[in-house]
Amino acid sequence: MSMSRRNEKPLVNFAQLLRIIGLLMMFEAMFMIFPAATCLYYGESDWLPFAGTAALTGGLGALLMSRIRPTTGHMGKRDGFLLTSLVWIIFSIFGMLPFLTCSLPLSVSDAFFEAMSGFTTTGASVLDNVVGMSHGILLWRAMMQWLGGMGIILFTLAVVPMLNHSGGMQMFNAEVTGITHDKIRPRISQTAKSLWMIYISLTIILIVLLWAGPMDLFDSICHAFGAISTGGFSTETLNIVSYHSVYVKVVLTIFMFLGGVNFGLIYRTILGNFSALRRNDVLRSYLLTIAVFYVLFVVSIIMRGCADSWQALTIDPLFQIVSTITSTGYSSANYEAWGPFVLSLMFVLMFSGACAGSTSGGAKIDRVLFLFKNCKNEIYRCIHPNSVMSVRINGKVVSSDLVNKVIAFLCIYMLLVVAGGLVLSAFEVPLIDAFFSAFSCVSNTGLGSGITGYGSSYEILPDAGKWVLSLLMLIGRLEIFTVLLLFTPAFWHK
Repeated sequence: MSMSRRNEKPLVNFAQLLRIIGLLMMFEAMFMIFPAATCLYYGESDWLPFAGTAALTGGLGALLMSRIRPTTGHMGKRDGFLLTSLVWIIFSIFGMLPFLTCSLPLSVSDAFFEAMSGFTTTGASVLDNVVGMSHGILLWRAMMQWLGGMGIILFTLAVVPMLNHSGGMQMFNAEVTGITHDKIRPRISQTAKSLWMIYISLTIILIVLLWAGPMDLFDSICHAFGAISTGGFSTETLNIVSYHSVYVKVVLTIFMFLGGVNFGLIYRTILGNFSALRRNDVLRSYLLTIAVFYVLFVVSIIMRGCADSWQALTIDPLFQIVSTITSTGYSSANYEAWGPFVLSLMFVLMFSGACAGSTSGGAKIDRVLFLFKNCKNEIYRCIHPNSVMSVRINGKVVSSDLVNKVIAFLCIYMLLVVAGGLVLSAFEVPLIDAFFSAFSCVSNTGLGSGITGYGSSYEILPDAGKWVLSLLMLIGRLEIFTVLLLFTPAFWHK
């Protein structure tokens, strides 16, 4: 009996998990060097907090890497789910340290909220006036979003090929958004490299295009990071409104839209597989949703008497629709002035999100499409109960198990919004603002309404509310199941 227990594999390979976490912490420390160097370039004192945090994070990471020797490198599904959740929390904990020690320090609650909002690409901010922050802090906010956009784990899989044999698929599935996760290359590390190469290429192109306009190089980098990651942090308090530039709005609209497209589909299109583009039901639904909501936005703007320029009927509503559906959260105008109907439409866009496999948040159009097609079939069966029908997406029949999983996801998604709104209202946050904030954070959009709306920030919320919203942001970014599984007894038992 004792021999069998000795040979029995542990439920979770904690030694391997800690070693990989140490490696990831070293990567995070490496990225902190860039804001430190930026502070030195601009002659700002905040280089010291970044240098100190980088040394601490990198030192602890190196310690974990050097001292922990796992008996096996094997990682199962439990390891993948647990590692993914832990990495995002640990990155936020160490990522918040520069906010605690900078020249304009934040409280612990505010700093963690800002870091979690950055890494999850939510874009909700507690900073009332970002212009007063150092260039290093502004760059770090943008870099957090850029890293979180494509995925921290995915970055590691791209640069550390050995993880391809050590639970790489489990980690890939736990972090990448979507219903199914197709490998576009034979190996997970190759898939990760391909996705990151597209991501980096689009980022560089966007930086150059923004720099060609009214933005300087620093602002171009920060806004490119925020747009392609669909995060939405800006170097201006009123973000895109501050530039008064049609050129900036048009360029950002295009790249926010691309950020909402499945990157695997973009990869196949670049390789010349245009048939995949043509037969993609999800992409067509994405385009149709934007077109329909654009018409509704324009009608509402005209009825509210806000059509005071050609931009108010063309680029501004289109920009806001793309920004909302992709969960970027940039603002081109005071959208609250467009009336409650527009706010309710934005609520729908926040829920649907863009395409799975993109950097956007929300439930994803893929799942909404599944739901509509399944509902259509069920209504038909009410009249023809003996008929056999299936849900087809992109020309493929979807299994009933997958349909059930999608329905469960959407139900839990809405329950989280309700629960978050109720908890915030218990902290005396106004009812509508409480539910809008909960919805905004679980969908990783970051837009606010009322007390957190246009020109305001999430700083006004109580500290307890910020921790609740931070949890909702994490659950939303890792698509619910990855985090909630950890709270089930079955996860911790064989």
